[in-house]
Amino acid sequence: MEKNPRLILPEIENLRDIDVYIKNGGYEMYKKAATMSSTEIIDEVKKSGLRGRGGACFPTGLKWSFMPKTDDKPKYLAINGDESEPGSFKDRQIFEDNPHQLIEGIQIAGRAMGIKAAYIYIRGEYHKWVDIMQKAVDQAYAKGYLGEKMKETLGGDYSVDVYVHKGAGAYICGEETSLMNSLEGKRAYPRFKPPFPANVGLWGMPTTINNVETIAAVPPIMRIGAENYSKLGAEGHSGTLLYGVSGHVNKPGVYELETGILLTDLIYDVCGGVPENRKIKAVIPGGSSMPPLRGDEIEGVRMDEESLKVLGTHIGTAGTMVMDETTDIPLVTLRIAHFYHHESCGQCTPCREGCGWMEKMLKRVVKGEATSKDLDTLLSICDNIEGNTICALGDAAAWPVRGFLLKFRDEFEARVKSSMVMPALNVVHGREKTRDKLVYEKV
Repeated sequence: MEKNPRLILPEIENLRDIDVYIKNGGYEMYKKAATMSSTEIIDEVKKSGLRGRGGACFPTGLKWSFMPKTDDKPKYLAINGDESEPGSFKDRQIFEDNPHQLIEGIQIAGRAMGIKAAYIYIRGEYHKWVDIMQKAVDQAYAKGYLGEKMKETLGGDYSVDVYVHKGAGAYICGEETSLMNSLEGKRAYPRFKPPFPANVGLWGMPTTINNVETIAAVPPIMRIGAENYSKLGAEGHSGTLLYGVSGHVNKPGVYELETGILLTDLIYDVCGGVPENRKIKAVIPGGSSMPPLRGDEIEGVRMDEESLKVLGTHIGTAGTMVMDETTDIPLVTLRIAHFYHHESCGQCTPCREGCGWMEKMLKRVVKGEATSKDLDTLLSICDNIEGNTICALGDAAAWPVRGFLLKFRDEFEARVKSSMVMPALNVVHGREKTRDKLVYEKV
């Protein structure tokens, strides 16, 4: 096999057209799956080592095996394309460049789990990509590759209907249970678990939720075989990833590479290094919710979940954000905190109140109104948010704030010390100035 095979975004012009996709072997892997039992398909995905590409890295085949085997209830598949996290922009490349491979992945996953209806939930602001995906679905129906005609067109005794759904325009919709509520026409509040979606999901029926890239990886697994796929990339996190690299690099973009690539190779060899050869100050490896790495930590770091976990961070969505030595770390931290405060659904008190307090305190730091004690209080707020909310948004908000503060404490302290002030009560015309008119002297 070629090194770094392009399994999800092959370099084929106009692949979004169904005829081009078919000419290049499209939908042949579903025909292969149609000759296999559901257990055989799930076992193949398990053997491949495919892990979820939406951030949690949960083993995909294992997740599929949770779906009840009985057919006494309708079963649903929801494809999570609510790509709303800052630094993540790889799913839209699949919508744009290879939408039919996503549809074929839905067919195979649907057959494996006995699913009759699948919903592609796409970020509400992705108007262009919603239209592209809808056109691809329409083409598949016109060819008889979706719906009841599947049985005669592609063979087998299975059919599935696919619906494209525009999201509700909120980051929280990307949380799997919020996504289900949104699909049902409700407010996108996360649900308590248990019950888990595999038992009680959409409209109270068994449901599996997978990321766009996860489903798009299924046809290549069927094509090259689980054993070959499992040999790609890092041990324990096999296959290729779509790395979305942004920030201070000369060639930002989405690159399909094997898991386990050296972070320095990704930055310097693939993305052309840092503008003006400036030093790297920090890297967020997997989207804005992941704890950062310092620039002096990245040597020898490999981009896979198990390697990054040792360093106290995660691969997440592989949205790699590079920051050079000119970066104002306290200001970056404030911007991230502002995002999560704005996007908190408000259901859980630790997240609703804690995210607000984190933003307020970081504003004080940036404005030069904070003290060193405020930095310790900020860490305490992070501790009170993490692990105390229904969904993971609280963790997503706390991790980067804590990470930046712990790893760049000197920058926060410098910001505080350079502007820390002491009140000096001056008497004017026989009376003290009011608090909002105190004279401050730098110390």
